[in-house]
Formats: sequence, structure tokens, C-alpha cells
Amino acid sequence: MEDKKFLADLDNTCATKQKEWDVRSKTRSEELLALSDTIKILNDDDALELFKKALPAVQLFQTKVTAIEVKAQALQALKNSHNNPKIDLIALALRGKSVSFEKVIAMIDKMVVLLEEEQSADDNKKEVCELQLDKAEDDLKTTETNIADLENSISELKDKIATLEDEIADLVKGIKDLDSQVEEASYTRKEEHEDFVALMAQDAAAKEIISFAKNRLQKFYNPSMYKAPPKRELSMEEKMGLSATFIQLHRSKALEAPPPPPATWDAYNRKGEESNGVMQMMDMIVADLDKEMQEAQVNEDEAQKEYEQFMQDSGNKRIADSKSMQNKQAAKADAESALGKDKKKRT
Repeated sequence: MEDKKFLADLDNTCATKQKEWDVRSKTRSEELLALSDTIKILNDDDALELFKKALPAVQLFQTKVTAIEVKAQALQALKNSHNNPKIDLIALALRGKSVSFEKVIAMIDKMVVLLEEEQSADDNKKEVCELQLDKAEDDLKTTETNIADLENSISELKDKIATLEDEIADLVKGIKDLDSQVEEASYTRKEEHEDFVALMAQDAAAKEIISFAKNRLQKFYNPSMYKAPPKRELSMEEKMGLSATFIQLHRSKALEAPPPPPATWDAYNRKGEESNGVMQMMDMIVADLDKEMQEAQVNEDEAQKEYEQFMQDSGNKRIADSKSMQNKQAAKADAESALGKDKKKRT
């Protein structure tokens, strides 16, 4: 991850810079020590006396010998320092024969001032580096806190998405089950209505047959209550057929004499009481059929009412579940988008 990689690189860089600073400080200390020793050697009272006094020839020779030793000691002190062009220049001046010690000392003094300025600059740089390190450590803590918060947010978003997926799956299954229930209820209602129609037709036909039979009995036992069926107008073919038959019968009767009347029995005694019992039984059957048809109508109306209410409730529930599913899908999409952003931020 980029943030973590940056922080790791920053730690490595700071550690490297710290090592370089330690080496630089150690080198500078050694360099200042070498210069200090050189100045001490050159500023020694004996050395100064050698440089300033005018001595006789023998003494001058001894002074030259002593000066050579002093130069050798100074060069040896300078060798202890690390390579530096300015120190190399001083060493070169010490090796020369024409350069006086006063000039070498002036060069060293100038070198010391320059080194002190560089030391001050290095101290300032160190202070800036330490401030940067402190800021980097603060940034590290802030970044680690942000990463922890983002990981918590990512975990919560993953749980939320999983919950929404389960809820959406439950809603989809519920809508499918509801559609199956609606289809089954519609099929059942259709069958019930067909049975109702068949029952009503059957009972109506039975009532009609019983009414026809009862009317036929009335014609014999109670002619006054008999209801003649409505007359039907004959077609032209039927009228022509009846006319031909009537003419043929008329001719036959005209040619032949009627036969004598047959012998008869005594007058027939009608069974009035029995016929009344039969017709009452027919009335009871018709009443039972009417009751059955009435109950069937009530059941049909109630079943239709319940079916319509079920369809309305199912439709409302399907609309509500579909809307809820859309809202959860939108919430899931938002959570997935937020999850992607948090992952990107964490990286």
C-alpha cells in the first residue's frame, strides 16, 4: 500500500540520514581536533621564538632544524583528518619552503572560521531535520489512526453489504412465493367459480324438470292450475305436412263408415290425495334446490370477495417489497462505492 510504503521509505531515509550525520559529526570533530593540534604546535612559544628571533648562523641552523620538526608534526596532525581540499591546501603550504608560518597560521584561522560557519549551518540543518522527523512521526501516527479507522469502516461496510444481500435475496424469494400464491389462488378461484356455475345450471335444470312434471300432474289432477306451454308457430313445411295428412284422413273417413264404439269400464276414480303428496314432495325438492342455490350464491360471493381482497393485498405487498428491494439495491450500490473509496484511501 502506498501510504505504508511511503512511511517505510521515510523511516529508512531518516535512519540513513542519521547515520550520515553521525559520520559527518565524527569527521568534523576529528578535523577540528587536527586543526587545533596544528595551531597549538605552530603557536607554541618555542616555535614562535624560532620564527621571530634573529639568530646567528649556528643558531639559525638549529632553528631551521627545529622548524622542520614542527612542520613534520603539523603535517602528521593534518594527516589524521579525512580528505578535505582546504586541509590539503594547508598541508601543501607547510611542505613549501617559501611560505612562512604566519601565512599558514592565517590560512588555518580562516579555515577554522569557515568550519565554524559550516558547523553552524549543519546545526541548523540538523534542527530542521529533527523538526521534519517529528512531523513525520506525527504524520505516521495520524496515518496509522486513519488506516485503523478506514479498516473499521471497510469491515462495517462489508458486513452491511452482506446483510443487504441477504435481505435482497429474501425479498426476491418472497416476491416469487407471492406470485406463486397469487397464481394458485387464481386457479383455485377459477375452479370454484366453474363448479358454482355448473351447480347453478344443474339445480336450475332439475327445478325446471320438476316444475314440468308437476305441471303435467296438475293438468290431470287440477286442470285449473295447469299452465299450458307457450304456443309455437309452425313452420311452412310443418303446416304443409299437416295439411296433407288432414286431407288424406278426410278422404279415408269419407270412404269408410266409422266403427261402432268399444265397450267401456266404469268411471275412473282419480287418486287426488296421492297426487297431492307427490306434488308436495316435488315442492320440497324444489325448496331444497333453492336453498342449495342460495347457499352456493352466498359462498360464491364470499369467495369472490375474499379473492379480490387477497389480490389487492398481494398487489400492495408486491409493490412494497419491490420498492424495498430497489431501496436496498441502491443502498448496496452506495455501500459498495463507499467500500471502494475506503480501500483506495487505505492504499
